[in-house]
Amino acid sequence: MTSAADLVWEHWRDGRRMAALPEPIRPRTRADGYAVQATLAGRSAYPLFGWKIAATSVAGQRHINVDGPLAGRLFRERVYEPGAEVPFGTNSMRVAEAEFAFRMAADLPPRGEPYVVDEVLDAVATLHPAIEIPDSRYDDFTLVGAPQLIADNACAHYFVLGPATTADWRRMDLVVHPVIGTVSARETRTGKGGHVLGDPRIALAWLVNELSDIGVTLRAGEVVTTGTCIVPLPIAPGDRIRVDFGALGGVDARMGT
Repeated sequence: MTSAADLVWEHWRDGRRMAALPEPIRPRTRADGYAVQATLAGRSAYPLFGWKIAATSVAGQRHINVDGPLAGRLFRERVYEPGAEVPFGTNSMRVAEAEFAFRMAADLPPRGEPYVVDEVLDAVATLHPAIEIPDSRYDDFTLVGAPQLIADNACAHYFVLGPATTADWRRMDLVVHPVIGTVSARETRTGKGGHVLGDPRIALAWLVNELSDIGVTLRAGEVVTTGTCIVPLPIAPGDRIRVDFGALGGVDARMGT
């Protein structure tokens, strides 16, 4: 797994792409992909910031040609403050996503019995609006399959975490809650929480159970971003991105070069 993680890390760092991981080091199962991803995390100089979920909608699954969600790690050095300039670089996906993100208040360790949504929510500290700017280290991410995409950190790249909402979100129906994303006043797309596995809270519980299955604890202080609520917004260098979650707040970012 070390050689595969080295190759992914080098391509990510240098803004390069490959057709696929070489056959001798290619992960064959989701478990293999997560083992590569765990080794990749050791390359970061900081404690883990949190987790992301890719492909939380049928459209998202079709987009990367998988049949279900994938978990990835958020590295602290790739997380930006609201309003910050985020490097565009060699990003080939060229999209921004509007997401519900949860910061945890308590550890949720692996166990034999699946976690249910209510007990996962009991372990949440705060809810945040967020922007994810994904990318892949493959020439064509639709061709490589889930194990290699997991090894590629589920297309994680950059992340912008908005301020914790002051609204009483636990009493709100996040399924129908509207979300609006805008790029440079050029394009606006709308969505809702229900586009994320039917409910962003269900997506959060999915992530907890996915980590439990691979023996990983979701830790207090870590952030989980639950997948895009809108059709991803096309972006280009210099664009300004705004995602608006109404009563829950919003967050902005600027794309650099």
